[in-house]
Amino acid sequence: MQNFPLVSVVCLAYNHEAYVVEALESVLNQNYPNIELLIADDCSSDHSVAVIEKWLQNHPNIQFFPNKTNLGNTKTFNNVVKHAKGEFIIDLAADDILLPDCVSRQITAFQNTKYTNLGIVYGNLIQMDGNGTYLNDYYTEKDHPESGNIYKMVVGRTTKICSVSSMVKKTVFETVGYYDENLAYEDLDLWIRASRFFDFEYIPEILAKKRELSTSLSAHFTKKNNKKTNRLNESTFQILKKAFQLNRTKEEHKALLGRIRFEMYKFITSRNFVLLGKLLLLKIKVRWKSLA
Repeated sequence: MQNFPLVSVVCLAYNHEAYVVEALESVLNQNYPNIELLIADDCSSDHSVAVIEKWLQNHPNIQFFPNKTNLGNTKTFNNVVKHAKGEFIIDLAADDILLPDCVSRQITAFQNTKYTNLGIVYGNLIQMDGNGTYLNDYYTEKDHPESGNIYKMVVGRTTKICSVSSMVKKTVFETVGYYDENLAYEDLDLWIRASRFFDFEYIPEILAKKRELSTSLSAHFTKKNNKKTNRLNESTFQILKKAFQLNRTKEEHKALLGRIRFEMYKFITSRNFVLLGKLLLLKIKVRWKSLA
């Protein structure tokens, strides 16, 4: 008898009126039979709510959580995921798309894994522009996504992970905590905390499509004298401080030094010299630990 554990997909919209229906349909078009879809809107200023409500007329059993004020990604997700009944969780932005076999491949990886403490599976994906035109694969031959204990990989940025193609076992959130609501973005912090205590497994398949837009968070990390950029980089600094406390070995501290050097470039480019000074002090502490 086949086992189809419930998977909860949390789809978060913020000014995604042009893309949200395609994202929602990609969840319904999965070839996996046991999926719960929960939709949130973080007080969009466009017509996202109206578009979602119109779509829901044909899907009245799907839960919708529209915010009356803008709470940010982390708090909105935390509020909604607590309503999820699934054993496994997918965090889907409303401008991204799951390919039809995404969920089934992820569940198969969980069920066939050799790791006894597997908490997260992640795969490759396609990056596309606002029109859906192919840009590139997220992982190329130069990348080496790892499985098992990948803490050093995550801390050191030798290979990055994308939440679009990831599935998280709910017990991960229950063990390490949900998204940090003090941060402007959520994924790196979760990967670091989760990889300290759980194994990850990489699926070498294209599982999803991620849209790269001028409004995407990734486009804001190096803008000069920008309020949003400063908040993102402050969040990065707080995440690196957490990683410093979680590190256990000299090798992990050396890996973190590599991450710090990479982030220094962003702080310099964005001209946030106060934050750069804080990062330099952290770098000194990390270097000392890597040598001690």
